[in-house]
Amino acid sequence: MRGKRVLVTGGAGFIGSNLANHLAADNEVIALDDCHLGTPENLDGVDADGNADGPVEFVDGSVLDDDLPTDVDVVFHLAAYSSYTMVEENKREATRVNVEGFVNTVEQAREDGCDTVVYATTSSIYGTRTEPSPEDMPIEARTCYEASKLARERYGEYFGNHYDMSLAGLRFFSVYQGYGGAEEHKGEYANTVAQFADAIADGEAPVLFGDGSQTRDFTHVDDVVRAIELAAEDELHGIYNVGTGESYDFNTMVEMINDELGTDVDPEYVENPLPVYVHDTMADASKLRAATGWEPEIGFEEGVARVCAPYRDE
Repeated sequence: MRGKRVLVTGGAGFIGSNLANHLAADNEVIALDDCHLGTPENLDGVDADGNADGPVEFVDGSVLDDDLPTDVDVVFHLAAYSSYTMVEENKREATRVNVEGFVNTVEQAREDGCDTVVYATTSSIYGTRTEPSPEDMPIEARTCYEASKLARERYGEYFGNHYDMSLAGLRFFSVYQGYGGAEEHKGEYANTVAQFADAIADGEAPVLFGDGSQTRDFTHVDDVVRAIELAAEDELHGIYNVGTGESYDFNTMVEMINDELGTDVDPEYVENPLPVYVHDTMADASKLRAATGWEPEIGFEEGVARVCAPYRDE
């Protein structure tokens, strides 16, 4: 994508900042964030107070605001309460942000003449599956978080059908980068790869629910950013999975981190405290591949090496 004016909501967050920084090389980028979950320091040339002296324009604002900077060519809508626990602890506000904030942003974009939106939904709606999950399989909402993301998908369908807009909803699978990237500010909400690597590097036992046999389709944020950009370039409409099609269990992940760091830290196993827990995930990304040619480029072994590199360099 080149020569476009774009808005990234949730632009100071983990995925949003990676996307904003990437696009800023060839585009005019506005990153909007209320700093509830994100931090402006994730953005190139932006300090902790949001002052910009670089390629990304930072706007301190909420997707619930009435005057969003939506006079753009493309809106990348990533702002959200983005986990089960986060939403359960703040149901009303999270639903406002995840659903009303989506409708508010898209409607303002439409009124300003923007008809291309790429937005984040979730892969957790597939539940526990050890086989690849296609977009057209039966799904259901088991949590408030999943319900809010499914509402987005339905509103995306509405805007597309009623106003002939292009809205691509991307179901991300376990996106990671590590604390050496833009995940550190998320703390307990960061991906387990980042959390476990940081713990092991400090000589602390990573805490695993159950016996550590749960699996995830770990997808590096660089591959996710490419998928988001391609979805906008091709003006996709509908729902698309973004994942590698491969899964690794947590025990194996801990072994890989130990191997990379040259450590020998055993995990601590605890009873799963969550009443709703997805044990296994795996993406079927063939629909996105057919539409854009996208393929994941960073295998999990290389991804773990990237997460661990900053600790080896200390």
